[in-house]
Amino acid sequence: MYSKTKKIVIAALMAALVCVATMIIKIPSPLKGYLNLGDCIVLLSGWILSPGYGFFAAGLGSALADLLSGYAVYVPATFIIKGTMALVAFICFKLMNKSIGKLSSRIVGGVLAEAVMVMGYFVFEGFLYGFAPSAVNIPANAVQGVAGIIIGIILIKVFEKANITSE
Repeated sequence: MYSKTKKIVIAALMAALVCVATMIIKIPSPLKGYLNLGDCIVLLSGWILSPGYGFFAAGLGSALADLLSGYAVYVPATFIIKGTMALVAFICFKLMNKSIGKLSSRIVGGVLAEAVMVMGYFVFEGFLYGFAPSAVNIPANAVQGVAGIIIGIILIKVFEKANITSE
């Protein structure tokens, strides 16, 4: 388990990585948002940090990316949605790891976390633009989610080999 100082440093690092991964490749989505690679780091934050630190690293890094990219209206929703994704990834991994194994628990947790993202943005954009137009982004967000899970699982292996996990 990490010391408090190490948790803070790693959480700050993860927030910065989430922000950079989110901003480095931005593909505009049909309804004012954009597709990005930040979800893989959001999931990593959940898998390697405690729930509070993971929530804030994922939420803060993602919200900062939205703010810096000119999507200020999305900042509060992104903070909550991405933070919740990390929390879901953490909880699923902790609850299922011993019974179904690391990989399976990460896949299940990743799928549930990405479902939070898809539904979270659907509801948020539904209130902004209407629910029928908001549905247009569901497939694009789902593709982003699948990419986040695949890349996240690859990266957690790298993090484990570099001993950057709390296990």
